[in-house]
Amino acid sequence: MSLQDDTQTRADSVDAATHGVQLTDVAAVKVKSLLEQEGRDDLRLRVGVQPGGCSGLIYQLYFDERTLDGDLVRDFDGVGVVVDRMSAPYLDGASIDFADTIEKQGFTIDNPNAGSSCACGDSFS
Repeated sequence: MSLQDDTQTRADSVDAATHGVQLTDVAAVKVKSLLEQEGRDDLRLRVGVQPGGCSGLIYQLYFDERTLDGDLVRDFDGVGVVVDRMSAPYLDGASIDFADTIEKQGFTIDNPNAGSSCACGDSFS
């Protein structure tokens, strides 16, 4: 293998960097629907965590057109899900779903890494 081949192989593996967050089929359909309503096909669903909330960390879930250095990306049936490298360990194995019932409406995150969470379900530690 030449130096150029080795460099290209490393570049390909960096481009293929992914994360362990799952997006359910129901959530993927909802994301597609929201993007169609906005008339945008250039947005991805960005998932992250940041300090805050009553339990220590709070989830971030929003549409983003940017791709930042170190972002990890996965595709779910045409829906791009982006996680920044700092959030990835906190979200590894997490599943994002969408509920539309009397009890619950909106996106939900089931995170096996959350040791505890607050009553509202928006933050965890």
